[in-house]
This record gives sequence, structure tokens and C-alpha cells, in this order.
Amino acid sequence: MFKKAIEAKSLQRLSGADRKKLKRTVKEKFSQASDADIDIIFPPKAEITVAKFPNRAHVYAVEGDFPMIFDIDGRGTEIYPTVYALWKVPNLLPAFLLKGGEVSRFVIGGADLMFPGISIPPEGLPSFSVGEPWAVKVPGNPAPIAVGTTTMSSSEALKASLRGKALRITHYYRDSLWESAEGHHVPNAGFFEDVVLEDPAFVSVCQTPEAHEATSSASNDLHGDGGRGNGEGQSLEIQYARIQLDVNASTEVDQKDEIPEEITADMSGLKVVDTISFEDINAEQQQHTLSIEEIDALLDKCLLQALHTTVKDKDLPMPGSTLWSSHVLPCRPSGITLDIKKSSHKKLSKWLQSKSSAGLISAKEDKHKKEVVLTRVNRGHPDYMSFRPDKRQPQSADHRNDSAPVEGRQEKLQLEVVEIYKPSTHVNPIFTSVGDDPGNFYSATEATDVVFRYAENQNLVKPTDKAAVVLDAVLCDALYKGTVKKGSSYPTEIHKKDLGPTFISRMQVHHRVSRGNESAVRKGALKTVQIVTERRQGNKKVTRVSGLESFLMDAEALASELQKKFACSTSVAELPGKKGQHEVLVQGGVIHDLGKILVEQYGIPKRYIEVLDKTRK
Repeated sequence: MFKKAIEAKSLQRLSGADRKKLKRTVKEKFSQASDADIDIIFPPKAEITVAKFPNRAHVYAVEGDFPMIFDIDGRGTEIYPTVYALWKVPNLLPAFLLKGGEVSRFVIGGADLMFPGISIPPEGLPSFSVGEPWAVKVPGNPAPIAVGTTTMSSSEALKASLRGKALRITHYYRDSLWESAEGHHVPNAGFFEDVVLEDPAFVSVCQTPEAHEATSSASNDLHGDGGRGNGEGQSLEIQYARIQLDVNASTEVDQKDEIPEEITADMSGLKVVDTISFEDINAEQQQHTLSIEEIDALLDKCLLQALHTTVKDKDLPMPGSTLWSSHVLPCRPSGITLDIKKSSHKKLSKWLQSKSSAGLISAKEDKHKKEVVLTRVNRGHPDYMSFRPDKRQPQSADHRNDSAPVEGRQEKLQLEVVEIYKPSTHVNPIFTSVGDDPGNFYSATEATDVVFRYAENQNLVKPTDKAAVVLDAVLCDALYKGTVKKGSSYPTEIHKKDLGPTFISRMQVHHRVSRGNESAVRKGALKTVQIVTERRQGNKKVTRVSGLESFLMDAEALASELQKKFACSTSVAELPGKKGQHEVLVQGGVIHDLGKILVEQYGIPKRYIEVLDKTRK
């Protein structure tokens, strides 16, 4: 089901209760898994995220880590571990062993597993029933390469003489789900590398650090690097490599000849690291080495830097989330991840309250927004006066430690909204008479110029009153046909100041919206962006924003940005009965901050934003 690349339509964090429920469900589905195995897949204190896909699949992952569990229909009835989870806990599922590498070529190509490709152990075919989740392994390798569901029971398979389909593959090594996490760092996951043999097949190899050290010298000699591995100096936990061995290039043996087992054994340790940068991984390792005291000191330094450089008294009072995302985070050193959860305070509110108790700032809790608000900065405080801010360009609040660009991130390009008009059947003869195309769009000024050129060409300006225009039959029909009641006479002249507005009122109103190189024309009045805050169960506030498509905004990109901006969960859903129109749901009452972002960062005029707070009595 992950053969083709597919993008998640929403991503959100699980609450504590949902995390416990997920672990219970996984434990029930995989009975042979121990509590320790579940903790390896989902560490107790780690945040778990769920990505929801258009095909109803839910993918659960440890935040910043690999996907571990996927749910086919999102109902909890068909749950499977990913290849990454099986690399951490290889015995989480029972597994079929392939006869050889030639079969693995088809499995990792997306084909289902057939019984003739399975190696039957001497004790006979293991017992299984229909619909059970099973993994697929290659000989000599404990790391599974695929996951699927049995299509028949073991007794039915024996009756069919082990013919037909054994496993319907749902996820396999190098499919789109695997590719979505390739290149990430998994702490304590061990060393994984895949060896791609041009002949006879693709073979996945999972190798422990000890085995890698035992074979690294052979790898270096074969690749001619004089004993210096390309990954020298890097932790084995973060060395992920891909290698393609050309049998013809490395040996003079013909591809059809059989490769000796000794050479194959040595090849399992080969490692060639592609030309990639480890700066981001080094930064992450540096962050992991920081003690709690060092993180606390770094927090205080970033706060003082922000108070000196970007936090102005005119901006107060300021929500704590805004102070954190727009002021404190941009002041952190380059390449360092600042995580409040790894400090001694654990929460942003507690940290700000501690600074308030120390007298550096004044902060209080907003009962309506349920967050701490910065109300005053004590610029006479000794800590503030003794601090010397760094003279450097602050790091962007949206900066990520990944060197790769963020897919789907929306460029905040200048927005331009222009009201334009298209000629209707009433005014088409006027445009044809002056030689303009009635199929084009015109601004108000251009349309007014057309009707005045017509009046000038036809000598319709009244000789005795230069401010009046005499109406001929064509112009009279263009301005008034269908608007005059029966029995009433048509006007014979019109004042010049009324000619332009009356002519424009007979045209079709459109709007042209442009953002960068993208432009769209829509008929009628421009629809507004609607921001609504309301209460949900448990007296929680949520903020909904819709109508983004009118201003060429990507709902998914905005949801991702707001998730980081407000440090909260966001989701995107299609509006019922409105195909192609989406709504972004933000946890919390952020109606005013969200409106400010749309105006200041995305350039949407205030007149096109409607705000409704349903939480106010």
C-alpha cells in the first residue's frame, strides 16, 4: 500500500492517554512482544506522532525518528510494525525465510510472497492461520525486509501443495514509507546498511557494530582507501550507507559464475559512505551531550539576548508562546536545538515564572488563553544590565537543523489582490467598437477609458454642456437595457462622473490574486479568510481557519508552520461539501495571533479576514 509516494494530510502529537492506548493495542496485537520490546519501539518519555494519509492509513513514529507502527484503516484493526521497528526488535513477528536473494528482488519490488519462494525448515511448515501478520527475512540476516498478511492457513497451504500466494505484502524495504524516513538518525538503533548486489539480487544486511569492526579493514582494503574508512570519526550508531557492488568491476569473474562463499561473507561488512554532510548529526550529538545545567544557562542567555535585541516594550504584553518562538529560539547558537523539556524547568510556563520570581521580567497567567503572558521587562535588573548581547544576525525561528530544505514549506511571497472586470453581453458592442477584445479582463481605469473613448469617437459629448454625454442607442442599451421599468422612458444623457461607474456596474466582477509567480483569477467578490475560536469537550479551545485557497495558500504548509509557531497540535481536513477547500484546526485559542500572522507574514489585507470568537460570553 506504500508503493507510490504519498503525502500525509496531517501530523499531530499523541496525548499521554493516546500513547498508553497505542502501546496497549500493540501489545495485544503482537503477543510475543514483551514490555521491554514495546519500550524499545516507543521509549517511555518520547513524544509519539501520528501521520494521517489520504488512503486512511495512520503511521505512528517517535518524534524526530523513524516510523514504527502503521495502521492500514486507522481503526486499530490492522496494525503492523514497519521494517524499522523490526530492525530494532527482529522477533516482534514470526517470519518466513526466503530461499535466496533472487526471491528478495521481487519482494522488495512490491510483489507478494509466493509459497515456492519460501524455505521450509526441516521440522516442517510452521503453523499459522489466515490473516496473521508475518515478516519476511533473507538467509543469514536477522533483519526482516518486508511485512505482510497470510492469505491462507498452514493446513490450507499443505492441501494446496504449497502453491499460490503465501503473504500479501503491505510494507517492504525501500517502499515510500521506508523512503520517507531514510537518512534520519535513530539513537541506539545499531548499525544498518544495505548491500546492493547487481548479481544475483538485492540483499538487505543488518550488521551489529561489533561485526562491522571485525570486517571494516577488509572493506577499506577492497575500496582502496588505505585503511581509512569514509565514515572515520563518526559514531557507528549514525553511519547509514548504501553500496552498489559491480561484480564485473571488482573481479574478473563472469557474472554467470558462482561467487565463492568466502567473498560473499567478506562483502557483508563492506561500507562506502556517500558524499554527505554530518554537520547536522554533529549538532544533534552536541545537543545530547549538554547537561541540564548547561541547557538552563543557554536558556537564560537566549532570553537575555532576546530582551536586549528583539523584545520591545511596545510589544508587551506578549504571550509566552510568541516570546519563545519569535524571540528566544532565534537567539540560540547556530546548530543547537533548544528544548525546554530537557531543562530543569521542563515547561515554558515554569521557566518564565521562575524568571518573574527573580525579578528579571513580570509574567502572569492568562486565564482565558491558559498560558503565561510576559507583561514587563525589568531593564534595571542586574542580570539585564550586566549582559552584553552578541552582535550577530539572529537565527531564524523557523530554522531547522536539517540541511535539506523542508518539503512543502510555503514561501511567504508578496501577495497582490486586484479587482478586475470582464465585459458582459451588455457592454460587448462598446469594446468591439473601439477595437478592444471583449474576452479580456480590464481594471476599473481601463474599462472607464474604453467607454470615454467610445463617447469621443461617436462625438457624444454635449456641445452646450461639456460635463454631459448624450446617449446613442448602443451606449444607452449598454448602460440601461433591462434596468428600466416598463412604461418608463430611457435617459437621453448622463453626467461624465456617472458614466464610468455605471459602465463598470454592467460588467462581471472578478479578482486576480498573485503570489510570486503563481496567479489565479476568480469570478465574483473575493471570499474572506474565516478564523473561528470555539470550545470543545473538556473546556478546551480550538481555532479553525478556512478560505486559504482564495489567497493561494497551502493549508498543509500553514498547519506545519503553526504547529511549530504555537507549539501545539494542528490538523487539516477538507470542508464538507466543498471539494478542494480545506480547513486548518489549531489546538488552543490563538485567534488574534493567527490573524496577525496572516496579515504580517502572508500579506492578506485585514478587510479580507473575518474573526469570530465563540468562547466569549
